[in-house]
Amino acid sequence: MPQNWKTYKLGDFAKNVSRRFDFKTHKVVVFVNTSDVLEGKFLTTTKQSSENLPGQAKKAICKGDLLFSEIRPNNKRFALVDFDVSNYVVSTKFMVIVTDDKIVDNKFFYHLIKSKERLEELQMIAESRSGTFPQITFDAISNIEFSLPPLPEQTAIASILSALDDKIELNLKQNKTLEEMAMALFKHWFVDFGPFKEGEFVESELGRIPEGWEVKKLGNIIEVVNGFAFKGVDFCEEGVSVLKIKNVKPGKILFENMAFVTEDKTIKAQRAKIAFRDILITMTGNRMAGGMESWVGKVAMFPRTGDYYLNQRVSKIHLNSNNEFLRDYLSIMLSSEEFQYYFIKNSTSSGGQANISPDLIKEIKLIHPPIDVLLNFQTIVKLYFDKRALIDLENQTLINQRDSLLPKLISGEVRVKNIEPQINAIA
Repeated sequence: MPQNWKTYKLGDFAKNVSRRFDFKTHKVVVFVNTSDVLEGKFLTTTKQSSENLPGQAKKAICKGDLLFSEIRPNNKRFALVDFDVSNYVVSTKFMVIVTDDKIVDNKFFYHLIKSKERLEELQMIAESRSGTFPQITFDAISNIEFSLPPLPEQTAIASILSALDDKIELNLKQNKTLEEMAMALFKHWFVDFGPFKEGEFVESELGRIPEGWEVKKLGNIIEVVNGFAFKGVDFCEEGVSVLKIKNVKPGKILFENMAFVTEDKTIKAQRAKIAFRDILITMTGNRMAGGMESWVGKVAMFPRTGDYYLNQRVSKIHLNSNNEFLRDYLSIMLSSEEFQYYFIKNSTSSGGQANISPDLIKEIKLIHPPIDVLLNFQTIVKLYFDKRALIDLENQTLINQRDSLLPKLISGEVRVKNIEPQINAIA
């Protein structure tokens, strides 16, 4: 630890406040449960009547507060409040942490408490307590020690880490815009038939469609290839990457926290090897989950080349070379609200989870436009997908850089003056 850094206990510079929410002032509120916050983001802004709220809806919060769930710290249900929350009421299962600004920079402390090492420490404390699930209280963690640099250096460190976070968030917003542009184009062409309205239309089992277009069953065009059940395999810290359900999000693949197996374990799993631009779909999930994070039937296109394999209950939709021009069309179609609802509605329940089958996917009937229309569509949307892939790669680099810098900066191993020019160039 550098000489001018000081060690404090958490209770020396922070406290857990319990402000009672004034329901007389706010009849319409946003209720935030622990499942409505994830890694710094509020997953809900839904307003509702203050009547008939659950019993734990009691706490008021203010801008600058740090929300941190008492339950399972490694689930990352935390957020630094950085906007007006006068009509927000939160669950009593949140710690509402307020810091002393004479000792610690609020944003610096936020990066400090959400570091991997601290989360592991908090999880260990939670698991050591008796109860039905791992839980912490502020009293249980108030004696944890933190080494803090002088306030100006704290502010500078927080600024660097926040600049990386802001760039990552900006990239996510750009990708969201590209996704929305692709979906809007799909709906304009293939739902509203905007460019084709001047032509002749004919009746079909899916309604009126442009003349020369067809209705086909998806099973006549694709095969659904299931992932491989790596049963009895001990996943390791490095090796060949295995993609699980949790790594597939709507329109996006998460490459962090993948599982790994040794290469010899993949010999029998060749059918589950993932290729560049494979359409992947989750076959198991929930019908409805916190922020819709883990619902069944999530679809994403794989953006990389290399050795990656599908674990069980994640499948890929295989198109033969004669139908390659359908890839982008199908990826967007299956991601649409209509088909996401179709998967949720028609899933079966087993062991508390929702499941879909290859047969359910193959029974889908779709409008099949002429090849020239699909090729023109693909030419446009491929630009969106290619841009998204580049942004995803940039974000992964930024995430790796941030996660590498965080422990070094907050321990004093790396000093701000040595890296500020590089960070300014990125941000």
